[in-house]
Amino acid sequence: MFRNKMSNQKRFRPLKVLFFASMAIAFGALFGYIVMFLWNAILPEVVGAQPLSFWQAVGLLILSRILFGSFRYGPRGGYGGGPRRKYWKEKWMDMSEEERAEFKSKWKERCGWKREED
Repeated sequence: MFRNKMSNQKRFRPLKVLFFASMAIAFGALFGYIVMFLWNAILPEVVGAQPLSFWQAVGLLILSRILFGSFRYGPRGGYGGGPRRKYWKEKWMDMSEEERAEFKSKWKERCGWKREED
């Protein structure tokens, strides 16, 4: 007859947090070993690079994440989507063919894609 108020709300579940934390550490270690294995199997023979330790491989993964921004978990405003993409898509769909052609020509001028006249 009476429902628990907490049943509809999200509750803190320590086992769930522990599971996901341990999985993140396991995947990080797995990727570190994969990078270390591939580096040590290929690069010393091909380009004469020094072999990599596990921690150097993990550091290389972190550095690549910082520099290139990979390992994304869904769209975060880049090419994947976000409110900006939705705004411009709606704006583009509301334009007439003449407005679209004018828009394209203005952006080509801004980006340096001017056509040379024959």
